[in-house]
Amino acid sequence: MKHFLLIIFISFIPLTLHSQKDSTNVVRNYPQKTFTRESPVTNITIYPVPVRDNTFSIKADREMTAVKVTNMIGQDIFRTRYTNPVAAAKVLLKNPARGMYLVTIGFADGTRIVRKVMIENPE
Repeated sequence: MKHFLLIIFISFIPLTLHSQKDSTNVVRNYPQKTFTRESPVTNITIYPVPVRDNTFSIKADREMTAVKVTNMIGQDIFRTRYTNPVAAAKVLLKNPARGMYLVTIGFADGTRIVRKVMIENPE
């Protein structure tokens, strides 16, 4: 009985190794995605942090064309586009819940930068 189990075990080893080799080749054939990194010279200031009075300001060293504020589950709570690019913007939110939010800033050259802000209830 032990010899029979040993023979079965040895006969399945080449099949197992072969299937692992095939799955590795499939993974290698997927095209690589390239991601652009944000420019290290972009200087963005968001203040005050944490946000307490439902309003905050953004200053950047480049001209902004859009600002979007999104909660952590992906719902937009603020969105604006500027026809004339601006270097500073003020964001006024309507009764946001306390928590973390993502601020996406779009620039005139088509790049975007995302920053996190904490919003607290006014005291």
